[in-house]
Amino acid sequence: MTADLPDTFDAQGHRGARGLLPENTVDGMLLALDLGMTTLEMDVVISSDGVVVLSHDPTMSADICSHPDGRPVSPLEDGDLILYEMTLEQIQAFDCGLRGHPDFPQQQPRAASKPALTEVFSAAEKHALESGRPLPFYNIETKSSPSGDGVYHPGPAQFTAALMTAAREAGVSERVTIQSFDERTLVHARTGGWEGALSLLVGRHKRGGYARHMRRLGFMPDIYSPDHRLVDEQLIAETRDAGIRLVPWTVNEVDRMIELIELGVDGLITDYPDRLAVLIAESDA
Repeated sequence: MTADLPDTFDAQGHRGARGLLPENTVDGMLLALDLGMTTLEMDVVISSDGVVVLSHDPTMSADICSHPDGRPVSPLEDGDLILYEMTLEQIQAFDCGLRGHPDFPQQQPRAASKPALTEVFSAAEKHALESGRPLPFYNIETKSSPSGDGVYHPGPAQFTAALMTAAREAGVSERVTIQSFDERTLVHARTGGWEGALSLLVGRHKRGGYARHMRRLGFMPDIYSPDHRLVDEQLIAETRDAGIRLVPWTVNEVDRMIELIELGVDGLITDYPDRLAVLIAESDA
């Protein structure tokens, strides 16, 4: 790799270290820290008793989760196992790690339940202090959409308030980025005086380009986080001119990591922190 990485480069472990350990778990987050990631990226939902819980899916996924008695969740029933209808205790009775992941053959299966966000904060802060590492940043996605309001999650105001409260009570809010495809949660965080960063997530098929996305949001976020296939020199220039950091997702191939770094992105989100760590070490050499 020819480009030198700035000290501000943001290396993010996607769902912890999804390519290596079960996603959105405490163990995955700690491994990402051990591999030198500066930011832990994760997804959250809300349980029926109002707890912020790590999960990408709003239901118990048939791909990775098992019932308390060990039976795999079947595709026919996962749509009925809605986390927003379950208490934290009920959610954590399911295992979502022992089966591994069909799309990530290098992932090491291990017993893992969906942790409360406060558990992750506590474990990550303690691990960083005990290992002499810098305290981590957190990039937390609200898994919400207008169609899911009242079905898979509370409305955006309540969802955002629960996340902000959890981060503030843990004393980490200034190191927490709230990210979302759902602009409503970012607006609520901004009006709620959020002291951390805000990041707009953009998928490949979202209509319009950068300028349209900014108009729709109604304000300039701290971070613009698109599918990495949307990143080109024009987008680099647009975000740089606006003073917005550009952190694309989810970049798993080393050659593409190098391309994006040489283009000048401000960070990368990857399922394979080990691969990104090698590039960082080469840059530091």
